[in-house]
Amino acid sequence: MTEIPEAELSWRFSRSSGPGGQGVNTTDSRVELSFDIANTEILTDVQKERALTRLANRLVDGVLTISAQEFRSQLRNREAARMRLTQTLREAIAPPAKKRRPTKPSKGQVERRLQNKKRRSDVKKLRRDVS
Repeated sequence: MTEIPEAELSWRFSRSSGPGGQGVNTTDSRVELSFDIANTEILTDVQKERALTRLANRLVDGVLTISAQEFRSQLRNREAARMRLTQTLREAIAPPAKKRRPTKPSKGQVERRLQNKKRRSDVKKLRRDVS
């Protein structure tokens, strides 16, 4: 995935909740970043399909919205939202992991495990009170 063009991003700003001192009621520091996955030009058809499937529960009409309000500064919230969007998209379009091929423990491993169990059992037998 290449860098997301600014033209495909949609920003909204509003007042953030929480602490902020005297500026909390006057600054629009909360950021909502929207990205239309269904109609983007930067993703291949395979990547779009993967993203739409994996992010289905977070999408509204094919649009992913990320909000950030953890910082008092709008600029820092914009950076946080952009980073979160990039990370979310990167995870969504990643190819599926290879299937694990089941294996059996070797005969030597099985034998060592049984010997250790027997040794442990013998130690516990010696601790018992014989009356």
